[in-house]
Amino acid sequence: MHHALRLRLDSAALVANWRWLQRQGGAPAGAAVKADGYGLGAREVVRLLGEAGCRDFFVSTWAEAEALGVLPESASLSVLHGVGPSDGAAALASDARPVLNTPGQVARWKEIAPSRACDLMIDTGMNRLGLRMDELSLADGLVIDTLMSHLACADEDSPLNQVQLEKFHLAVSTVSAKRASLANSAGICLGPDYGFDLVRPGLALYGGVPRAEAAGHIAQVAFPEAEVVQRRTVKAFETIGYGATWMAERDTEAAILNIGYADGYLRCFAGKGAASVGGARLPLIGRVSMDLVAVDCSAAPGLAEGDWVTLDYALPQAAEASGLSQYELLTGLSQRLERRWL
Repeated sequence: MHHALRLRLDSAALVANWRWLQRQGGAPAGAAVKADGYGLGAREVVRLLGEAGCRDFFVSTWAEAEALGVLPESASLSVLHGVGPSDGAAALASDARPVLNTPGQVARWKEIAPSRACDLMIDTGMNRLGLRMDELSLADGLVIDTLMSHLACADEDSPLNQVQLEKFHLAVSTVSAKRASLANSAGICLGPDYGFDLVRPGLALYGGVPRAEAAGHIAQVAFPEAEVVQRRTVKAFETIGYGATWMAERDTEAAILNIGYADGYLRCFAGKGAASVGGARLPLIGRVSMDLVAVDCSAAPGLAEGDWVTLDYALPQAAEASGLSQYELLTGLSQRLERRWL
């Protein structure tokens, strides 16, 4: 089947990012592969990182755990949303560990699998998931592999980072567990004090830069590519696209690309986004449509129908241009883009 859209994925960059994060964090690095590997394809991410030595993977739900299939040898999988009222059968049928988040989940796990290992989330200031600090005694009797918490403001120089670190140290000294894990991608950049026994990067694996300390070390992984549907000349003073928002000051060569907001390339890129081919930059002109965008291809005289261009999608720069978070930019790319790991 011919695909008019591709997402070129750099496997070497993915592995290099994981290795840098492991060195920076001062502890073994796992990998968050929820949301289908942040939209890039969780199965292939697990395979590539497993071959590189990663042994701890994290998804959100039991459906995601099932979709992963067979893990690399000796690897483990944790389900971050825990075991809800309807999850018992799925949890018992899976080799994955639930990350218990609530008193109800703790009681449920003690009832259905009292001798089986689990993970436990402690809330140290995020107020999203996890037992409160005054509920730590509920952990008594659990077989805990990894005691976790999650940083709320690690991408900022916030005093809450130190507060959460101190609370987590208290939890680690109180709750019996095989390992402790606090740092996400941004937390890893705060230094080895946040590393404990395991770090849990997500965004930075896939090319996101969570803090300035990671700039220059994290490589771009995902490169959206679109096919040229038509090349046309827009005459001086003619407009292009819906709303006639862009007018040619002079005769302008335009390439119409087979990508739009239905593919996750959103309207906020209008007037700010660009593509490239052969070293030439092709700025967007006019609005982003559902399936099409136009670029000024005057700098690429040989570009023709059926050729391919690469959208500018380095996550920090694309986030600044679009106003979207780096997370949204990755996970919002639709399945119409054929994933190609190279």
